[in-house]
Amino acid sequence: MRVGSNPSKTNFTIEIDSTHRVILSVYIPNLEEAYFKDSQTIFKYCIESLVNTVHSKTRISIVINGCCQEISDMIYDYQKKYPIIDQIFYTKENLGKINAIYSIVKSNLEPLLTISDADVMFLPNWQKEVETVFVDFPEAGMVSPVPSSKGFLFSTASTLYYGLFKGKIKFQKVKDPEGLINFQKSVGSNLYQKIHLEKYLVVSNGVAEAVVGCGHFVATFRKQVFEAAPTKVCKFRVQNNSEEDYLDDPNDMSGFLRLATLGNFAYHMGNSPHPWMEEKLQETLIDTSITTPLEIPDPISFSKSQYKIGKFLSRLLFHKFRRQFFSHLGVNEPY
Repeated sequence: MRVGSNPSKTNFTIEIDSTHRVILSVYIPNLEEAYFKDSQTIFKYCIESLVNTVHSKTRISIVINGCCQEISDMIYDYQKKYPIIDQIFYTKENLGKINAIYSIVKSNLEPLLTISDADVMFLPNWQKEVETVFVDFPEAGMVSPVPSSKGFLFSTASTLYYGLFKGKIKFQKVKDPEGLINFQKSVGSNLYQKIHLEKYLVVSNGVAEAVVGCGHFVATFRKQVFEAAPTKVCKFRVQNNSEEDYLDDPNDMSGFLRLATLGNFAYHMGNSPHPWMEEKLQETLIDTSITTPLEIPDPISFSKSQYKIGKFLSRLLFHKFRRQFFSHLGVNEPY
């Protein structure tokens, strides 16, 4: 028998104080296999660098996505220590990155959502730099603190349209080539030739500049991007274009820009600790750059026809004329 009335019926509006949510999906099934043996240390650098560099209006969600007991315990200990970690989702089996993060994306109200792998080192000022891009470019829907020389080749039709018809677009000198060098070291592959460390494609609107394109191992999205995402459950844990289908393409097809900061404000660490990581973590402990969150303007997106025009131009430029204009930039998938 129910007695009385549920208070939620008279106070039914959901109000939040936070403006920016960071989502980490963690898959560390054991600490014995060679691939995972140092993952606990890498994740320590990731989560501690994150909590040390975000402003007070930030909240953090962590998905325990098929982790061993040691990592699960570690995550719950961090939640007790840091109140900004306000959500922990647990699943015994690995559901894949997309399904893990979408369980949070679809259930939170913050206007900005940063999706990150669990092996990212966040550097001082990353959040301010990313939010500044959203302020300077209200058309932006996806912004990474890690620029890529090859990022403009993928899911940037709307960005290309903007650069050609509403702003200016050109190759210019890479501000922080060390960031690109460190990334290719972290993945154990020679992704960049000499030219990639010298030039990247930049868009300007007369007020500010940003790099065209970005990878998806760490990126911040407007909430509205996911309104155009597939509604079906992702059938793949990784690869098979899952991140493109559920993250990159919805942003592009919605008419939003895909951008990155000019400077490098995060590092991909991979699965092997190195002395520089501890040094960078210590820098976050003395970070004095953290400020109050910026006021993000309402989004401005393009029409589907403009996206289609941008898609046609991107195919024309990056395929038909690749040899003449873009062969030196390569065609490997961005990180």
